[in-house]
Amino acid sequence: MFEIIHQDAQIIIVNKPAMLAVVAEGWDAGTLHLRQLLEKNFGEGSIWVVHRLDKITSGVMVFARTAEAHRHLNTQFERHEVEKIYHAIVEEIPEWDEYIARHALHANMGRKHRTVSDRVRGKPSETVLRVLRRWEANHERDAYAWIEARPKTGRTHQVRVHCAEMGHPLVGDTLYGAEPSEMIERAALHALSLSFMHPKSGEKVTFTAPHPKDFAELIDLLEAS
Repeated sequence: MFEIIHQDAQIIIVNKPAMLAVVAEGWDAGTLHLRQLLEKNFGEGSIWVVHRLDKITSGVMVFARTAEAHRHLNTQFERHEVEKIYHAIVEEIPEWDEYIARHALHANMGRKHRTVSDRVRGKPSETVLRVLRRWEANHERDAYAWIEARPKTGRTHQVRVHCAEMGHPLVGDTLYGAEPSEMIERAALHALSLSFMHPKSGEKVTFTAPHPKDFAELIDLLEAS
């Protein structure tokens, strides 16, 4: 159900599949989640959650195996010292090649628990965006773009909202204004890589997770049409 990319005495690096929650969801606490699956392998109470990915998002995550490693990693995330790279496929083609989105974000609004751009109540947020590939519209499909996103802060749904605020919602992300898509059954977002200082050695380490099947097939479909 999930792949362990790396493990040692301090950390576990996981390639999380889409549609698997990281922890129990408040409205459905009985649903199987990633932490629960890891504890079945490594022992109950042996896994510390350092950060989260949305349920719909696939990709690389780090979990701590000791309280000390958890504190060390938490500090890096709180200080925005962790480098994160996401890949996304968005609707329409941006006019820019690179852009820094700085919309202040306010999370968990309304029944759908959406994150919204709010200059008054929102928290400072920053995402560096770069266009990797453009697919112009033709008689078979609309225009799309492949985006690299480097969030400098860690707000809920940050990449999704920043792209949507600029008129480029992620393909399949109907929560943030995208049209329903037959090309992928979720928002097209993948956490590609994660870089941080190892809590034991102090050395910088980088871990990557390849595109999952549905994301790779979406790219292939756009390339072919």
